[in-house]
Amino acid sequence: MRRRLLIALAVLVVLAAGLGTAYVVHRMHESGNIRGSSTVEYVTTAPPTVTRLSLSVPWPMFGLTATRTRSVALAVRPPFKKVWTYHAGSLVEFPPSIGYGRMYVSTNSGKFAAVNLKTGRTAWKYLAHRCVAASPAIGPQHHGSVFAVFLNRPPCNAQTGGHGTNGAVIDFGVGFGKIRWTKIIGPSETSPLLLGDRLYVGDWNGDVWAIDARNGKTIWRFHTGGPVKGGVAFAGGKLYVGSYDGHLYCLSLSGRKIWKSGAEPRLYGHSQFYSTPAIAYGRVYIGSTDGKVYSYGATSGKLRWSHGTGGWVYGSPAVARNLVFAGSFSKKFFAFDAATGDVKWSFAANGPIAGSPTVVGDLVYFSTLKRRTYALDVTTGKLVWTYPDGKYSPVVASRGRLFLVGYGQVYGMVPR
Repeated sequence: MRRRLLIALAVLVVLAAGLGTAYVVHRMHESGNIRGSSTVEYVTTAPPTVTRLSLSVPWPMFGLTATRTRSVALAVRPPFKKVWTYHAGSLVEFPPSIGYGRMYVSTNSGKFAAVNLKTGRTAWKYLAHRCVAASPAIGPQHHGSVFAVFLNRPPCNAQTGGHGTNGAVIDFGVGFGKIRWTKIIGPSETSPLLLGDRLYVGDWNGDVWAIDARNGKTIWRFHTGGPVKGGVAFAGGKLYVGSYDGHLYCLSLSGRKIWKSGAEPRLYGHSQFYSTPAIAYGRVYIGSTDGKVYSYGATSGKLRWSHGTGGWVYGSPAVARNLVFAGSFSKKFFAFDAATGDVKWSFAANGPIAGSPTVVGDLVYFSTLKRRTYALDVTTGKLVWTYPDGKYSPVVASRGRLFLVGYGQVYGMVPR
């Protein structure tokens, strides 16, 4: 009996040692970073797109520009005075877009509303009875259109594998919310990209759609190997989009695949791209659920650098001043060197970071799942200002005004 007990204990020790070794190897594998170069496929003459804010449409889409770099050179700094509060009624996961004197905002419960920028009052609303997890896009079609995408009907996470055709893209008139057309696609949480008269969206079925923004007709459709949940970005005549199959795709404007690149291999599980890519300096920057931020050559698709954060990276990077900003579920916020991936500074927040940061002037804003918004100096990472609300993507802006996205509120603010 004693001999059997000793044998059993020995087996348990061996198993424990094996599991411990596997875990250590796994952690070592995950923590390995690839350092980039400032001389290989890094173009300093192609900085982040910084657009002058239009008076009529100052913030047209998620990420501000088609390159999705989430950065604007605007002298709007804290401390702020709150001038109005819009009570959305439920979670506002993605930031509003701004145009034609209104803010267009969606809630997780499916309410889509146009809100007056001066007063914070609702101009019109649409109850979709579908969930929403995306920002709309604003365009000039039909003398002013706002394009919104919708998921399936509640419970919205019942089809996370990506099945069916119960999502929608809707074109609303900016003035009174008149529906001009509706396009049925798979459940979608892709913040649409509008280029001219073409609208690009993805869905849970793994499809990327090119849609005629004037009438909702399909121009082309490209299928990836997994659900497409992030937005499509554009630069240099090419489209870039991540998929839950763990690959980043580069497509032509005609829907042809130019290249496909994967995340680094893992010992356990696989990577998924929820993050919307950001393009600058001839590179594509994207976060992954494997806890890393990646940089790929925009022309070649080759991996140029990767850096671990210690937790999932769901948010989309912001890019400004040769830095890439991203938050992590590890409760840390990072500023990476855009060329090499070296950490220039990091900041310990009060909770996990799931949303995308935004750079306004010389400050970078982000929010945590513990409902706090931070503003840090982009160069040093020094804390400049905080606000006791927020959860996902933190702010958008127009001239002289900041709009802070709380859990179920949006605040109109002006500098004191």
